[in-house]
Amino acid sequence: MKILVLGASGETGSEIVAQGLALGHEITALVRRPERLTLRDPDLRLVVGDVLADPTFAAGAVAGHDAVVSALGVRSSFRSGGLIERGLGAVVPAMADAGVLRFLLISAFGVGTTRRDASLVQRLLYRLLLTGIYADKLAGERILAASPLDWTVIYPVLLANGPATRAYRLAERLPMKGVPRISRADVAHAVLEELSARRFVRKRVVISA
Repeated sequence: MKILVLGASGETGSEIVAQGLALGHEITALVRRPERLTLRDPDLRLVVGDVLADPTFAAGAVAGHDAVVSALGVRSSFRSGGLIERGLGAVVPAMADAGVLRFLLISAFGVGTTRRDASLVQRLLYRLLLTGIYADKLAGERILAASPLDWTVIYPVLLANGPATRAYRLAERLPMKGVPRISRADVAHAVLEELSARRFVRKRVVISA
């Protein structure tokens, strides 16, 4: 499968790229700053550009791929700058025009209707620190939901570093206690599995350890 990864220089994006290459997929990393890429692999195709600065750039970037995965995020900042809404506002129409229909978005648990299942501790965390970031993610998801794409949204709980256990829980709803974590490696595994299995097309799914 030919997969374009947005946010490939981030920690989760890097995991998706590495695992995708190991599985034999043809991976293209779309990045603004190639020096931030930690993975150096001769099989990795690199496209350097900024869909926010030049929305027309997205058309050329998505063409020829079978699927697009978005691992876009603002790293350690608590301000989104409209990254997700603006990014999907450029990429989603470009995909529809190019006939590239499969899109998988990594969001975050607590966004949208997933907050109904959040624990008290999680809800306090979201309200105090993540209101703006989550509003941006939700705005991006609305663009996706209104599109003709075969999308899937994955909501990971608190992300952590660590190996892929493949022992995670994946469902449209999951009850929560405390502040559960999930390794980025397990999220990457679930992303690549869903691209092939297509179990949750035009659905939203939560992932937790």
